[in-house]
Amino acid sequence: MRDLAGGFGYLLAGQRWVFRHGRWLGFGLLPGLVSLVLYAGALIGLGYGADDLTAWATPFADGWSSPWLGLFRGFLTALLYAFGLFVAVITFTAVTLLVGQPFYESLSEQVDRSEGGEVPESGLTLWQELWISARDSLKILGRVLLYGILLFALGFVPVVGQTVVPAVGFCVSGYFLTQELTSVALMRRRVRLTEQLGLLRSRRMLALGFGVPLVLAFLVPLVAVFLMPGAVAGATLMARDLVGADEEQDGAEDRDGGAVTPGESPAGSFGPPPSYA
Repeated sequence: MRDLAGGFGYLLAGQRWVFRHGRWLGFGLLPGLVSLVLYAGALIGLGYGADDLTAWATPFADGWSSPWLGLFRGFLTALLYAFGLFVAVITFTAVTLLVGQPFYESLSEQVDRSEGGEVPESGLTLWQELWISARDSLKILGRVLLYGILLFALGFVPVVGQTVVPAVGFCVSGYFLTQELTSVALMRRRVRLTEQLGLLRSRRMLALGFGVPLVLAFLVPLVAVFLMPGAVAGATLMARDLVGADEEQDGAEDRDGGAVTPGESPAGSFGPPPSYA
């Protein structure tokens, strides 16, 4: 529970940071507005075409009597649209980060600068960063789609499909959303995708505490756009502490031959984040 609260604390800390630095809030809104227009058009198109797509995919049900035909296809249409929303929530961040790479890089650097200490630089050109970001996003998207297809299939299971599956879907979305957001700061620290996933696996509840509330908020129109700058700022604060904790653990292992000294917290078990007020 402490990790869940800690993850949410990072999210709130990021929002406070951008509201204290209003110029960066406005600066960070631009990529989200562009992505919002693109996704709104796609979801509106799906809403108009979902019925026809469901009917095309289920020709075997054409002869069913009422009300079974309407109930069956209505359920599939709702499930299809829910799957579209699931994919949209996950890919929105990836696309927005890709569109706004220079914006969010500058925002993340400013967060590091304001918190003191070294401001890491990736040493890559903008095009190299865009290529790595797009490549990693496609890898993550592949994983998300596999989970999405599995959850979509489990949605047909009575009771479980209407209760457990949506909850698991939000957790999957929140976890990978956290990965996408922390990648901005972690890539500047030259932490590769596999290492990023390893850091988050060691702190799953922290990642969920940050990402799941954000996923739920993103379901409200326009909210995603206004929360994105603060989400990037909060993810940067989280990345700073995750990398710091990982380096401390590496140091402990070097000193003790791979063992953590008594009373010392292992990597991924530090408490809630400090106050960034």
